[in-house]
Amino acid sequence: MIEAEIASCISVAHRLCDAAHPIAMAYFRSGELQTESKTAQDAGYDPVTLADRAIEAEMRDILGSLRPEDGILGEEWPDKPSANGLQWVLDPIDGTRAFISGLPSWGVLVALNDGDKPVIGMMLQPFTRERFVGVDADTRSSTLYHGTTERSLRTSTTERIGNALMCCTAPDMFSADDEIRKFTAISERTRLTRFGTDCYGYAMLAMGQVDLVVEASLKPYDIQALMPLVRAAGGVVTNWQGGDCQHGGQVIAAANPVLHEQALALLA
Repeated sequence: MIEAEIASCISVAHRLCDAAHPIAMAYFRSGELQTESKTAQDAGYDPVTLADRAIEAEMRDILGSLRPEDGILGEEWPDKPSANGLQWVLDPIDGTRAFISGLPSWGVLVALNDGDKPVIGMMLQPFTRERFVGVDADTRSSTLYHGTTERSLRTSTTERIGNALMCCTAPDMFSADDEIRKFTAISERTRLTRFGTDCYGYAMLAMGQVDLVVEASLKPYDIQALMPLVRAAGGVVTNWQGGDCQHGGQVIAAANPVLHEQALALLA
């Protein structure tokens, strides 16, 4: 993608977040929120809300008008094939459980994948009015927009596991005993492990507030918007083997290559 096309797509991503903001806030802490589970009852609670569907439907309408040849991979509706190699990856409410609980660790995730990797990623937190924007292309940037202020983001310089602060959404992300054992091996060596962070943990990693995020059972739309944000801020995002994680599964994000290498050694 040339720089002009990236700039145009960044503008479209902002448009998608602008559209999502009022819909999300109309439902958040409203007392009117309806939920249901996307899976059978014995497969665990996987809630979906009216807000999820309304936001994704609106974003798909905008993309259909502004970027009709681009593909779309979203959480709530079937995939739309790409006619030009570009694909938008949408998670209308990442952290639905936090959303329905009234907790502000959820976010709206928007990514653009160029066919090789996600090159643009946005995480909007409407309640706190924060918009995290990452661009991982020839020109790299990781930025927080908060009201009228703009702040460039850099990950921390923490290089020792013993000094690291780690985040994870929930212990039940780890479905196998081997995953639990490996996560515990890292957690026992960190200075602090914090659960319940959803996508906000990756934003705090890009900001330099925390040093590690270790998770599993992710979908592509859970991680793709967050990869450019962390990488452009100086961090590393891979799977647990050190490879590509854009398709989800086991994910580790670290503040820098030195810390990432130490964490991978423990996962191995």
